[in-house]
Amino acid sequence: MQVSIETTTGLERRLTVGVPAEQVDSEVENRLKQAAKTVHLNGFRKGKVPLKVVKQRFGAGVRQEVLGEVMSRSFYEAVQQEGVNPAGQPAIEPKEMGEGKDIEFVATFEVYPEIELADVSGIEVNKPVAEVTDKDIANMIETLQKQQGTFKNVRRKAVKENRLNIDYVGTKDGEEFEGGKAEGQELVLGSNSMIPGFEDGLIGAKKGEEVVLDLTFPEDYHSEELKGAAVQFTVKVNQVAAIELPELDEEFFKKYGVEEGGEEKFREEVRNNMERELKNAAKNKIKTQVMDGLLNANSVDVPKALVASEIDALRGQMMQQFGGAAENMDLKSILPDDMFTEQAERRVSLGLIVGELVKKEELKVDADAVKAMVEEMASTYQDPEEVVNYYYSNRELLAGVESAVLEDQVVDHILDKAKVEEVKSEYEDVIKPEAQA
Repeated sequence: MQVSIETTTGLERRLTVGVPAEQVDSEVENRLKQAAKTVHLNGFRKGKVPLKVVKQRFGAGVRQEVLGEVMSRSFYEAVQQEGVNPAGQPAIEPKEMGEGKDIEFVATFEVYPEIELADVSGIEVNKPVAEVTDKDIANMIETLQKQQGTFKNVRRKAVKENRLNIDYVGTKDGEEFEGGKAEGQELVLGSNSMIPGFEDGLIGAKKGEEVVLDLTFPEDYHSEELKGAAVQFTVKVNQVAAIELPELDEEFFKKYGVEEGGEEKFREEVRNNMERELKNAAKNKIKTQVMDGLLNANSVDVPKALVASEIDALRGQMMQQFGGAAENMDLKSILPDDMFTEQAERRVSLGLIVGELVKKEELKVDADAVKAMVEEMASTYQDPEEVVNYYYSNRELLAGVESAVLEDQVVDHILDKAKVEEVKSEYEDVIKPEAQA
């Protein structure tokens, strides 16, 4: 087998492979002989079909099959011989495939980049330090009550968190605009479901009143016609309703899984859940800073094939939200590649950097940490032991936990060397999601 390789651009490589004709022709001959022993053709007994006839009927198909296998096998032998590491599948272009002639094909593919890891001691991390206070618990319980609350009509001025039933008409330069009209719409003040100023402008309104709001659409509004546009809404308030909170009683506690122990047990469960949430949120904030630091410290060329594969994975995750309806959608039109490109490039870059760090530092998955993570996840279920056994009997699920643990070990490894500053924080600030770009 003859092999030559050249660098085209960046990570792309062009591999030319030559395979002796005898290697293909002999394999084709052997397969045709085997086929002659079992093939059924009219006019011939089984196993008595002349090889010449078998070759006439099946020779072209068998040769194509053998060529495909030989090119695939030769490609992987060639990259091993040349010591290159392909990223993604190659594009194979046949050059000479004629019978009796040496085979030649060209494979174009990308390779994994070589990564020289930068010193991580310069990475700066703010470590949030917070605790769950009695006030935080009280706020959480009130939130849970609101989730189970019921709205009752009131005859007074509307305040924040009241639910209004409204009709409205929006105009721009005196003309109604598309999507700016509704009747009988329910709106909770403070929900931020309308453009800025709309909900604030209805605070203090009463049933039966008509309110005129002079507003401006945001510059990043999705409609080109309305971006930054000055508009006027005429709003009629049909009804004002205030939420009534349920009592903290046995019936309420049962809705959140507390069958016994009353309010004391309920508050204990709320605290435990909040502390678990706080721990995970702080951990994620730290991890995000570490990963951002890794990306900023290490410049990596990412193979386009890996980015394309990651884009498909991200699109697939979003597709699941559409359920069965996705089958009839042109998803590449609705969810184009550029929606996911930045996130995909980040994931691929981090994957390459973290993989190199794991290899360089010879990090191994800590079995005790895996067990602890599985037990922590299982603790939220009614029968934790059953959940633990299920994880350890499912290799795919356990592999996911092992991957998460190894990532945690990478973060810990970097934190040992990075500049870490503890920052006193409030519970609400720590659990608040990071702003999305």
